[in-house]
Formats: sequence, C-alpha cells, structure tokens
Amino acid sequence: MKSATGSHIGTGTWLLQRATAVVLALSLPGLMTYFLATLPTDYVGWQVLFAPLWLRVLMLLTAAALALHAWVGMRDIFMDYVHPTGLRLALYLIVIVTLAGSVAWLAATLWSAA
Repeated sequence: MKSATGSHIGTGTWLLQRATAVVLALSLPGLMTYFLATLPTDYVGWQVLFAPLWLRVLMLLTAAALALHAWVGMRDIFMDYVHPTGLRLALYLIVIVTLAGSVAWLAATLWSAA
C-alpha cells in the first residue's frame, strides 16, 4: 500500500509547472514577434494573420500551457491559504471552469475564423 504522505507527492505538479513555463518561454516571444511584424490594420488583415494552421495550433498550445500553469499556481495558493474545504472546492471549480472555458473559447474563435 502506498503511503498518503511522502517525499514525492508534489513532484508531478512541480514538473508540470516547469514544463509549461518552458513552453511559454519558447512560444510567447515568437508569437509576439510574429504579431508585431505582421500587425494588420483591417478585418481581412486579421483573417490572413490567423489563417496559417501552425499559428492556430501554436496559440492553442500556448493557451493550454498558460491555463495549466495558472491552475497549478492557483491550486497551490488555495491549498496553502484557503482552509474551509467547501470554499476551497468552490474556488477550484470557479478557476477550472474559467480556465477551461477560456481555452475552449479561444479554440472556437481560432477555428471559426479559418
């Protein structure tokens, strides 16, 4: 039987947050450079900007990494500072719905514009 406490309990979430930080550090400068270099001035320009599949995939991957990174951070904050279990679970639910909804909304927006 595995112990409920141990030295490796938070290792998975620690690695997840570090991995998402690497994804963000690699993708955000490239996306910002691309957007600033091709800044459109009209609606058609914006459609052309988001037309490449690689850009939509990279943006969705970056948004998912940001959402996971934020989730791990918020989860740790709630675990450390929100002691009533019901309130903590309600906050978890609010954050999960907000982050997942934001990523889903971005996906719907990116693929509806194509």
